[in-house]
Amino acid sequence: MATVAVVPVKPLRRGKSRLANVLTVGERTQLNRYLFTHTLEVLQQVPAIERTLVVSRDSAALALARDHGAHTLQEQSNSQLNLALKRATMMLRASGVGALLILPADLPLLTPEDVRALLDALPPAPGVALAPNATGKGTNGLAVRPPGAIEYAYGPNSFTRHLTLAQKAGAAVAVINRPGLARDLDWPEDLHLVTTVFPEFAARVAPGTRARTIEGTP
Repeated sequence: MATVAVVPVKPLRRGKSRLANVLTVGERTQLNRYLFTHTLEVLQQVPAIERTLVVSRDSAALALARDHGAHTLQEQSNSQLNLALKRATMMLRASGVGALLILPADLPLLTPEDVRALLDALPPAPGVALAPNATGKGTNGLAVRPPGAIEYAYGPNSFTRHLTLAQKAGAAVAVINRPGLARDLDWPEDLHLVTTVFPEFAARVAPGTRARTIEGTP
């Protein structure tokens, strides 16, 4: 049965608000577009994924997704992430999808090999594969078989919460630790990742901003 990747996306102009002190709104929007496009391009290189579904309330993000061959689902303006994912899951389960992979749109080091590793680790139904973020508290990759095998618990300490929900559901669990899945981009000290993966973006950031945020980072 088919495996579908689901990518929830915040409005491109509102994402990465923690970088507001070092990047302008325009620069953050551009960065969000680069990260989102990177995610879509990576998913296109994984044959096991039949299609990608982008969930967002942002018409610009949905249009960009369609330009990259993804399907789209308009998120309700007042819905929270877990509710939006539940809605998407119900729709996909009704269409006979066998497994879901949920990925954020801000993993600059993500590779097709990372995605394949997470899917390869996914146990038979009922099964869950989890990839924690670098702190071990958040969930940066979640694969479930079948769709809806567990409730979604994105938010503070989501990794532990997803583990607990999987155990309560009687699902087999696999945990995958890979840099490409662990490293997200939320804080100014993370911006050095951009110079490696998106040099064209780094070249467009205002010189003063580069001096403040990128030079001297490890």
